[in-house]
Amino acid sequence: MPHTDILGFENTSGLYAATDKSEFLDHKWQDKNSVFRIDQLEAALGNVAPESFVNEMREGLKKVGMSIRLNPYILDLIDWRNAESDPIRRQFLPMLSELEEDHPCTSVDSLDERKTSPAPNLIHRYPDKVLFLVTSVCPVYCQYCTRSYAVGQATESLQKDTVTSASGWLAALNYIRSNPSIEDVVVSGGDIARLKPANIKLIGHALLDIEHVRRIRFATKSVSVQPMKFLSDDPWYEAINEVAQRGRSLFKSVFVHTHFNHPREVTPLVEKAMRRLFSDGIHVRNQAVLLRGVNDNPSTMIELIKKLSAVNIQPYYVYSCDMVMGTEHFRVPVSDMQMLEREVRGATAGFNTPLFIVDTPGGGGKRDVHSFEYQNSKFGATGYRSPSVDRNRMYFYFDPLRTLDPAARAEWRAPGGRDAILARLPSVLPTAKPSVMAAE
Repeated sequence: MPHTDILGFENTSGLYAATDKSEFLDHKWQDKNSVFRIDQLEAALGNVAPESFVNEMREGLKKVGMSIRLNPYILDLIDWRNAESDPIRRQFLPMLSELEEDHPCTSVDSLDERKTSPAPNLIHRYPDKVLFLVTSVCPVYCQYCTRSYAVGQATESLQKDTVTSASGWLAALNYIRSNPSIEDVVVSGGDIARLKPANIKLIGHALLDIEHVRRIRFATKSVSVQPMKFLSDDPWYEAINEVAQRGRSLFKSVFVHTHFNHPREVTPLVEKAMRRLFSDGIHVRNQAVLLRGVNDNPSTMIELIKKLSAVNIQPYYVYSCDMVMGTEHFRVPVSDMQMLEREVRGATAGFNTPLFIVDTPGGGGKRDVHSFEYQNSKFGATGYRSPSVDRNRMYFYFDPLRTLDPAARAEWRAPGGRDAILARLPSVLPTAKPSVMAAE
C-alpha cells in the first residue's frame, strides 16, 4: 500500500499501509475488518482525522436511522485529508453539523413499502413486478437508505422492523407462483452479497422454475463497495453465474443491478470484477441516487455515467433521494434534478443515459422527473399521477425546506402547518389536464 493499482488514485490516508495486498483483496478479510462502531472507526483512523471530526460523526450517528458498517475498501476510498467535503465519506458517515431538520412530510418508510407487502419478504406494487427482500444486511450501510426501517442494526433514533427471514422465502415464492401476472422479480434486501451461494441457487432456480417469471434482477451494491467479492468468492460468484446461464437457456433474463453514486467509486478493481461478469455474459445496470454534495452537479454526473459505461455498466436510473427521516441534508429540489437531466442528455449515447426518476412518496412508484402534473413553487410541492398504481390519487414529492423562502418554511413548521398545506393541494387532477402549474 498505498493501493494505487487497486483504487486508481494515490491513497492519502495510509490506513492500510501495513496490510498485505493479497489480504486486502480477500472478501473475507474485508468483512472481518469492517467497522461497526464509532470506537472501531476511531481506532482505524488513528491520527489521520482530528478528534473533533470523529466527535462530529459520533454525535451525528445519534441522530440518524442507519448504523455504521464500513469495510476497509471504502475507508480507503475516502480522502481523509478533506473528509468534511469528501463525497464518499458523506454517503456513509454523517456529521452532526451537516444534518438538517426533517421535512414535515418525511417518514421512516416513505414509499409505503410495508403497506404493499402481501406476503412475508415481498413487496408487490406494480402489476407484473415484485420486490423479494431476502436479507436485511448489506456489505456497507448507506446513510440515505430508503429501507432504513429494516436494514442494519437499530440506532439510538430508530428501532428496526423484521421484514426478512429465510422462513418467509417459501411464502413469498408461493405467492409469486400463484400470481401469473408477475413476470419480473427483483431479489434484494439488504444485499444478496450477504447470501450464501446455496441460497442464491435455491432462490434463483426456484424463480426460474416458475413459468411466468421472465426476468430476475439480483441487486447488490458489492460491485461498487466490495468488488473483490466477485474475484475472491468463487462459490458465491458461480452461484449467480449458474442461475444466469440457466436463465439464458430458458430464454429468461438474469441481470445484476448495482449502485454507484460517484465516479471515484469506479476503480480498477471494479473493472476487474466487471471483466469477469462481462466475459460470462452477465449484464449489469446501475441505479444511482442524486445526493447533495456527492453528485448533484453536471460535471460529476456526466463523469460518473461515462466511467460506468467504460466498464460496461449501463447507467439505468438516477433516483431522487427518498423522503426518509434523517436524510434532509442529502435531498435536492426537483428543479435541480430536472436541470441535471437536461445537462446530461446528449453528453453520451441515449442508451447510456440514465432516466432521472422520482420514486413518489406514498407508494406511487417511479415517475420521470419531468412528468409532473402539478407544481406549487411556494411550498415546493411537485405532484405526479401514477395510473398503473392508483389513477385516482396524486403523489407528491416535496423540495427540502432549505430551498424555500423563509415565509414558506415558517408555514411548514408552524403548529398544524403541514396539514393545512396538504389540504390546499389537489388529491387528483382531471386526466384532461396533463400538466398544471400553481404558484402562490
